[in-house]
Amino acid sequence: MTAIIVTGGKQYKVTEGDTLFIEKLPTEEGSSVCFDQVLAIIDGEKATFGAPVVEGASVEATVVKNGKGKKIRIFKYKPKKGYRKRQGHRQPYTKVTIGKINVG
Repeated sequence: MTAIIVTGGKQYKVTEGDTLFIEKLPTEEGSSVCFDQVLAIIDGEKATFGAPVVEGASVEATVVKNGKGKKIRIFKYKPKKGYRKRQGHRQPYTKVTIGKINVG
């Protein structure tokens, strides 16, 4: 069974047992989280699509860890003007493991 969920402004296609890196959630490690915005559920040949979400459907997941991604460096430069600006950024994330997909 496969579901399409929305979290952090992005859509993810998930199945039971998947591990994802999503936008940071305000939860502790080891706690469970429930995604209520399920856009579609695909079960073999049978597919259920919501308008905009499937009523009563949810996806349960467990938070594995919270962390930060690799550092990216931003360098702005204007030639012949003496303007140089260097900046770094590490995007926070939450790693989750998908548990059960509830059809409702």
